[in-house]
Amino acid sequence: MAKLIIFSAPSGAGKSTLIRFLLEQGLNIRFSISATSREPRGEEKDGVEYYFLTPEEFRRRIANNEFLEYEEVYKDKFYGTLKSEVDRILSEGTNVVFDVDCVGGLNIKRIYGDRALSIFVMPPSVETLRERLEKRGTDAPAVIEHRLAKAEYEMSFAPQFDVIVHNEDYDQAKEEVLRLVTDFIDNG
Repeated sequence: MAKLIIFSAPSGAGKSTLIRFLLEQGLNIRFSISATSREPRGEEKDGVEYYFLTPEEFRRRIANNEFLEYEEVYKDKFYGTLKSEVDRILSEGTNVVFDVDCVGGLNIKRIYGDRALSIFVMPPSVETLRERLEKRGTDAPAVIEHRLAKAEYEMSFAPQFDVIVHNEDYDQAKEEVLRLVTDFIDNG
């Protein structure tokens, strides 16, 4: 039976990099593409990076109970995981990996129970997060401060996850994640 692997972490903790690494390891896993009501950025394509929906379409799907989890991050800016996306991947016998916020990750874990492994990627410190976010050069200082405040809040959820991976040393974190996921897929 196909399984679910949930990754949550504060912005800048290295979660997306770890997921990309996992997807390159030849495991039977596929990334769950999230839905959003924001506009595509740059070269983003519908059905590749996200499923792009209008805010009205997103609300209609919420009313129809079509999401495993969702959040309105800003007014009319929704992000969520469509049940149909997950069901499609699972029906192919493929394991699903998620990159979701903490509350969404815990909701998915609650729904799927032991069939899901929830992993929280813990950054070395809030100061290290600040350095990583500043080095990215994609956010204004006020946005970085907001992300850091949110990061501290998100880190309070870590004990509710099945496993906490400390991403102080990227190579060690990669090895740990690969071992955890491989063992979970192979043995449950």
